[in-house]
Amino acid sequence: AGIGKCVAMDLARRNARTILACRSRERGQAAVEEIRAATGNPAVVLRLLDTSSLASVRAFAGAVLREEARLDVLVNNAGVSGLPFAITSEGLEETFATNYLGPFLLTNLLLG
Repeated sequence: AGIGKCVAMDLARRNARTILACRSRERGQAAVEEIRAATGNPAVVLRLLDTSSLASVRAFAGAVLREEARLDVLVNNAGVSGLPFAITSEGLEETFATNYLGPFLLTNLLLG
């Protein structure tokens, strides 16, 4: 939704292979189908990613590095605010993990 979906739509309109990294399979797949229909670009795909989980970030980055020939652009757009204080299963504060640690790790893993 929001800015991330708009960026993905624009990239798909430019005929780019576009990977939507989403926490929710249902919402992500709906966005993929909407973007494909609006742009005519079949190369829009969904990959699950929860940036609050460093294990999820590592799995996502590993899959991208294995499956994609190259990565030209990375848009880190995940973010949350106003959540009650919570600790992830990895012992990290959830908002900090989602907004900072996960995207930082993802970027560094994808740099190769």
